[in-house]
Amino acid sequence: MNELFGSSRLARGLVSSSAWLCYIFLVVPSLIVIPISFGNPGQIEFPPRQFTLELYRQFFTDPAWWGSTVQSLIVACLTTLATLVLAVPAAYALARSRLPGRGGLQGLFMMPMLVPVIVLGLGLYLQYSNWGLLDTTAGLVLAHVMLTTPYIMVSVMSGLQHSDVALETVASIMGASRLRIFFRVVLPQLKASIAVGALFAFLMSLDEVVVAYFLTGTDSMTLPVKMYSSIRWELTPVLAAVSTLLTVLSLLIALGIIAMQGKTEASS
Repeated sequence: MNELFGSSRLARGLVSSSAWLCYIFLVVPSLIVIPISFGNPGQIEFPPRQFTLELYRQFFTDPAWWGSTVQSLIVACLTTLATLVLAVPAAYALARSRLPGRGGLQGLFMMPMLVPVIVLGLGLYLQYSNWGLLDTTAGLVLAHVMLTTPYIMVSVMSGLQHSDVALETVASIMGASRLRIFFRVVLPQLKASIAVGALFAFLMSLDEVVVAYFLTGTDSMTLPVKMYSSIRWELTPVLAAVSTLLTVLSLLIALGIIAMQGKTEASS
């Protein structure tokens, strides 16, 4: 018995150590750019020989970098709002209705998670060229809404599994309309799930590069596309400062998602 217990502890220790090694292997390269961003503005070097904020000053004063950042934030905010308006009612309808073919509709909404993004990007490029939506903010928002909708739906449908259906039944018996039940009974129970989905959608839209590379041009270039173009053509040290800012923002959003998920589990 002791030998079995000891071997079980050893196996768990090996698995845990392997997981930590993989995690460090993935994270360390991303963390190297942080000290580089405070280094020499003339070249990319690690470790940096001096401490300066010049790269951050260049980022915030260069219209090309700052303009693409503002465009990314606008697209991410519009994408998040539009996805919430579309995905939350759709998830509620699929979870509560008994429509025939409900599974097919749910699979249709989840399809963007299964199709490679480069295939989606090429298809959207060909279609947008006929619609006149290339290099427009509206076209990019529509594309990102398609990409982010499945993630908000998964989050909301997960929250609906833990919501109290009896409250909806009581409200219906008391004469409340379906619309009133949705806004006054359902949505308050899904606040944490909706917040998690919204953060996922915002982060995905902010970081998305493949589809945006197909659809954007000089008028609607987002920050990830600007970074990719810079890597290809100029490799400026400003990339280190931009990467650091995006890393910090992603970390804050990830912590927010973890906190919201904790609230969801506690409420359930």
